[in-house]
Amino acid sequence: MITTKTTTNMATSPKDIQAFIDRWQASGAAERANHQLFIAELCDIIGLTHPQPASENPHENAYVFEKRVPSAHGTTNFIDLYKRNCFVLEAKQGSNKQKKDQPVFSEVALRRKKQHKTGTAIRGTKGWDTAMEKAQKQAQRYARGLPSEEILNGRPPFILVVDVGNTIALYSEFSRTGGNYVPFPDPSSYRLKLEDLHDDNVRQLLRQVWDDPMSLDPARRSAKVTREIAGRLAELAKSLEGSSDPETVAQFLMRCLFTMFAEDVGLLPERSFTQLLTDIRLDPASFKEMLEHLWATMDKGGFSVILRRQIPKFNGGLFADQTALPLNSAQIELLIEAAEASWRDVEPAIFGTLLERALNPIERHKLGAHYTPRAYVERLVNPTIIEPLRAEWESVQIAALLQAESGQSEEAISEIETFQKRLATIRILDPACGSGNFLYVTLEHLKRLEGEVLNTLKELGEGQMKLEMQGITVSPQQFLGIEVNPRAAAIAEIVLWIGYLQWHYRAHGETPHAEPIIRDFHNIECRDAVLDWDAVEPLVDPNGVPVTRWDGRSTKLHPVTGDPVPDDAAQVPAYKYINPRKAEWPQADFIVGNPPFIGIARMRDALGDGYTETLRGIYKKLPASVDFVMYW
Repeated sequence: MITTKTTTNMATSPKDIQAFIDRWQASGAAERANHQLFIAELCDIIGLTHPQPASENPHENAYVFEKRVPSAHGTTNFIDLYKRNCFVLEAKQGSNKQKKDQPVFSEVALRRKKQHKTGTAIRGTKGWDTAMEKAQKQAQRYARGLPSEEILNGRPPFILVVDVGNTIALYSEFSRTGGNYVPFPDPSSYRLKLEDLHDDNVRQLLRQVWDDPMSLDPARRSAKVTREIAGRLAELAKSLEGSSDPETVAQFLMRCLFTMFAEDVGLLPERSFTQLLTDIRLDPASFKEMLEHLWATMDKGGFSVILRRQIPKFNGGLFADQTALPLNSAQIELLIEAAEASWRDVEPAIFGTLLERALNPIERHKLGAHYTPRAYVERLVNPTIIEPLRAEWESVQIAALLQAESGQSEEAISEIETFQKRLATIRILDPACGSGNFLYVTLEHLKRLEGEVLNTLKELGEGQMKLEMQGITVSPQQFLGIEVNPRAAAIAEIVLWIGYLQWHYRAHGETPHAEPIIRDFHNIECRDAVLDWDAVEPLVDPNGVPVTRWDGRSTKLHPVTGDPVPDDAAQVPAYKYINPRKAEWPQADFIVGNPPFIGIARMRDALGDGYTETLRGIYKKLPASVDFVMYW
């Protein structure tokens, strides 16, 4: 029986790693001559099983070189290295020296005919960058073309583009639905140099890509952290009920959580807020005054006598009101537990939903319940916004790189800058934005695309900081929302800023963010998205008695079926609307979101007779069978 080789020595010596690097940096023939041996030796260095011999049975070829994959034209392509449920690897071979009549990267068929090549592009040139991009697109086509029996659990979450003896580029697509593979972990650090193999963390990263790629999905780690934080905040919010009104509690806790986030990303000194809370716990009477003093300084910027450090100007409206609530030692302890979590790992795509539930007494019992997974959000965001923009970017990128190769560098840079300016001015609207999940996911994908654009500018010799200094960058200002719930609207703004700042520090490391740190763009409007009016008046019956209705949310258990049914005791006033009209939406290039579903049978119960009749009267052209979603 033939068995594959397995390397169990995970602690490869620095001498062995350097010998591997020296051996392969000198390589230069065609990738066909080198890539299989290179990958086998790479597996030894990082402690991985070698690929298996190919079988006549395609189902058995789960980890093989030259994996067959059908093309859209009915021919057969070959994946250089494939591991089911893990990755598609495309290998190339660059060169460090100019060769006479050196060919550029070729298509698969031509590549297989010309195995005598001495390297396909010169590293450090625009041709090499072009070739690596083409290889990524080629690998992506292979991933999308895998037959159905190969993707029962989804497509491989990773693409690897290997320049033999030089670079390993990582691209991820964790939804595994066949979307666009993007640089991993971000556009500034997705290319690993061979010298990086000296780093234990880099070797561990590659082991995970090979054997457990989904463990690298940031959303998985973030979901656990986010749930833990939301649980602490929910417990604290519950303990504050009755002492202050819900909106004051919500605003206070949002200031607390943003301060926790600020210290974890370096906007405040490391652990400064956590240590302050720890110290105050022994003297709870000073809590309110100490926090209000700190937040007043964060609002204006300057020297904080509380933290004994110079701190930046945050502004943005969040700290314009510095009201803090008095807490006892047990409540301060809950804040400390939330502050101890890694706020760098908070997932904004679910944080908004969980925070809204934590701060809402009616929704708090749903804290552990289902929320819309990020992958579901991406299934709408990607085809609606990101895929059209990526198709546009691919055309721009190809045109610019061809211009650069023809010596038209200025024209190429102008082409890319024009696209970046377009990215920085696109406006996205979610007219039922809730706590901002759809807007945040769109923001992150646009920042990833922007990172690729700026990298291309850098490769063309143009400093990417020029555009950023001019303010030509994707920012929360471009993301517009309408939300009727004031608490959710406020959370949506926080979610956008946390996501934006997370991306800034991932992409730029310790580079300070421009002040003020957050800005009040008024891009999340708290109002009705389908109906506008001048005023409302209480609805009364013919005897002048105020009319009430079910509040549309509160339920009780049916005494026979045990199912939740409307609680008739939960009544709110009914209203009539003065001068009603269709609500106007802000101008936007794209509209995305998940509107609330009520259904025609429950419209009157949930919204009241007055609102329902007014709505139908304004939208007269719609048939009576249309429900609330279709108005949207």
